[in-house]
Amino acid sequence: MNALEEQIAHLTRTVDDLSDIVARQERELALLTRRAQMLMAREAEREAQGSGGVVVGDERPPHY
Repeated sequence: MNALEEQIAHLTRTVDDLSDIVARQERELALLTRRAQMLMAREAEREAQGSGGVVVGDERPPHY
């Protein structure tokens, strides 16, 4: 009986630890998703303004 109680206690602690890890990963994923959306919106705005900043071939950058 004691062995079963020890095993249940160990499994309960493991489940709690895994739950904490999943909750932390969910928060990190939400943060990264918001950052990716922000960067995509910023890049779309930059492309809409026509200032992509890509140098093609022998073209000199505007500061030359």
